[in-house]
Amino acid sequence: MIKKLLIANRGEIALRIHRACKEMGIATVAVHSTADSEAMHVRLADESVCIGPPAAAKSYLNIPAIVTACEITGADAVHPGYGFLSENANFAEILAAHKITFVGPSTEHIREMGDKIAAKQAMIAAGVPVVPGSPGAVSDADAAGIAASIGYPVLCKAAAGGGGRGMKVATDPGALAEALATARGEARSAFGDDAMYLEKYLGHPRHIEIQIMADAHGNVVHLGERDCSLQRRHQKILEESPSPALDDAARREIGRIVTKAMQKIGYLGAGTIEFLYEKGAFYFIEMNTRIQVEHPVTEMVTGIDLVREQIRVACGLPLSFRQEDVVLRGHAIECRINAEHPRTFIPSPGTIRNFHVPGGLGVRIDSAAYAGYRIPPYYDSMIGKLIVHGRDRHECLMRLGRALDEFVIDGVETTLDLHRALLEEPDFINGNYDIHWLETRLANS
Repeated sequence: MIKKLLIANRGEIALRIHRACKEMGIATVAVHSTADSEAMHVRLADESVCIGPPAAAKSYLNIPAIVTACEITGADAVHPGYGFLSENANFAEILAAHKITFVGPSTEHIREMGDKIAAKQAMIAAGVPVVPGSPGAVSDADAAGIAASIGYPVLCKAAAGGGGRGMKVATDPGALAEALATARGEARSAFGDDAMYLEKYLGHPRHIEIQIMADAHGNVVHLGERDCSLQRRHQKILEESPSPALDDAARREIGRIVTKAMQKIGYLGAGTIEFLYEKGAFYFIEMNTRIQVEHPVTEMVTGIDLVREQIRVACGLPLSFRQEDVVLRGHAIECRINAEHPRTFIPSPGTIRNFHVPGGLGVRIDSAAYAGYRIPPYYDSMIGKLIVHGRDRHECLMRLGRALDEFVIDGVETTLDLHRALLEEPDFINGNYDIHWLETRLANS
């Protein structure tokens, strides 16, 4: 069993992991940069270690410093959270070499799913439907012929990385060369790898993802879906579960396909399989081999602590539930509250003067912020997440509106007003939106 766990992350997810550990009787170690010395996870952890200056490359991505922190404190496990080193296979291998448990999947699956081409090929072999596209990386010389066989519009997409970088749409043959060159440049700059592949660009899809958990005893369970279609520049703004677009039959079928695929590849731990969904059909786009930012909406509708299950699985224990135990109850929505201007999305680092969070039945706040906290300019701009739950989507929306009205964050710009405005939109209220809806609305408002 894990006795002391080092949290290799910061912000709300670090605090989330700390809370799960405390409820399991596991001691925690917080690591932090000099910019995060007053962070809430540092204050609450049993021990803390400074691992470097503000720049993430010299602190939260500094593998030798994190391993040293484990050795100094006697931590026998590491939870990477999301982002930073959470999908870094080399990090997991180095921890294993030092006999430190990595709370995550095997290095083989981290590498395979981190390469979008390899992931797509693995999913095809496992019987998962995929977006029509090139079988592998494409050269500039072959791109035109492959695009013509797929049919325009096509998406030029980086084989490595994610977060919407290295992706450009070519609407016709005349636009392909420029789109490919631009996407290659972005991918090279962001990931150090300009390998590209092509896939069919879907006009009005929804972004649906399936949460799974798997243990070392052959058990694989899915926990329903999350609808993450409200996006800007491929970045998620709001997520909900269940999706307004799926019925029970579609939910059961995609769940069956995904769990069968994960059993076939021998996956271990938490994972999220992401799809585009259009006209009743699912198309695999990628798999994330970590906990997701939006995991709380799944927890709210299932009552299952996903971080606790991650830790149990890392200890070699079986899942604490079976597929028949997973019942979706009610509806949950998560709003990502960022320190950004609600229209321009320009980051707004600074000091929070007043911080008052909503409460009441069915309201959850995942945040490490507090009054007087200084949001540093070096990292992601997320202040926290507002998650609400109701007996149905209507009650959930009404509760969300009430909670947003109670939320007070002074001293920095935030996206609270954007979320309040969404609740005035008939299309959102009716669940009638796709991945392009928010950007279209912002462009026309």
